[in-house]
Amino acid sequence: MTSKQLYSRMDADDPCPARDGFSMPAEWDAHKRTWMAWPCRIEAWGGPEGLLRAKQAYARVARAISSFEPVTIAARPQDHSEVKFACAGKTEVFEVVIDDSWARDSGPTVLRGADGARAGVQWQFNAWGNKYFPFADDAKFASRVLEREGLKIYRAPLVCEGGAIHVDGEGTLLTTEQTLLNENRNPNLTQQEIEEALALYTGIRKVIWLGEGFSDDETDGHIDNIACFAGPGRVLLGIPQFKNHPDYEPVMDAKRRLLEARDAAGRPLEVIELPQPQEKKVDWQGRLLQASYINFYLPNGGIVMPAFNDLNDEKARAVLADCFPGRDILQVDALDIVEGGGGIHCITQQEPV
Repeated sequence: MTSKQLYSRMDADDPCPARDGFSMPAEWDAHKRTWMAWPCRIEAWGGPEGLLRAKQAYARVARAISSFEPVTIAARPQDHSEVKFACAGKTEVFEVVIDDSWARDSGPTVLRGADGARAGVQWQFNAWGNKYFPFADDAKFASRVLEREGLKIYRAPLVCEGGAIHVDGEGTLLTTEQTLLNENRNPNLTQQEIEEALALYTGIRKVIWLGEGFSDDETDGHIDNIACFAGPGRVLLGIPQFKNHPDYEPVMDAKRRLLEARDAAGRPLEVIELPQPQEKKVDWQGRLLQASYINFYLPNGGIVMPAFNDLNDEKARAVLADCFPGRDILQVDALDIVEGGGGIHCITQQEPV
């Protein structure tokens, strides 16, 4: 879609979420359920053994979340029995054709209206800049979930993944230039046009941009591996433990940007440093493993966070416990998930009540 076409869409009287009174709630708001998708793209994990380990790890996460709220796993019809067995019957299965298993990115962004009504956004999805094929079914996955739930569908004129954005529920959105300004996402749109699309389709009023240079070339620097809101006016930022880490300088730039920013309400941001794993590991392709404690999930009353068999596992747990008092914390071994290019947050997508 060209810039002119986008502006024409924005200036028209066609309905869009913000005009209809919908906005994206914060992740810590109450959920109806969590959505996941069962691993099925074998090349993401390097072969059958990696895929099997990924399925076992997904099942661990699903069982952990199910102790807090209902979980529905989207799976190909031929995988239905496998999912029920692996998850010990603790999850519902939604049979649907899918290409991959990152529900955060291909799933819907569910919105809420002032009157309690709900709707959802189908972002344009191109498999993280055409990195994997096919992706036609994942590009329809959000709509299929919303149709199942009987929710109105808003089709956004923007290539975006759920892991590329994070909101505080009060009008502020975090993202990175590396993702949404990337030529493999929205080459015909300016930063201002992207901000306007985000505002119209999530109901936010302010975008805070972090920069570029992050080593995660699988997603091109998704925000949910870098920083997230811990509450209005509070941002958790993952801090590499050594200056020679390739993300150290990009993270320091992110810290400067956050400290200089104001949120939609005009508040300065408190930046809470979350130590990242000490040990550097590589994935099955020999690339730096993108292990991040920022990539956690907030089910009702809980925190499901990654463990990496690292000295900082407990330190990260303590920081999150301080940020979210009163929540039960379950730490799940996530190395086999990260091998595929994402983390616990990447494989989950909340459906607000």
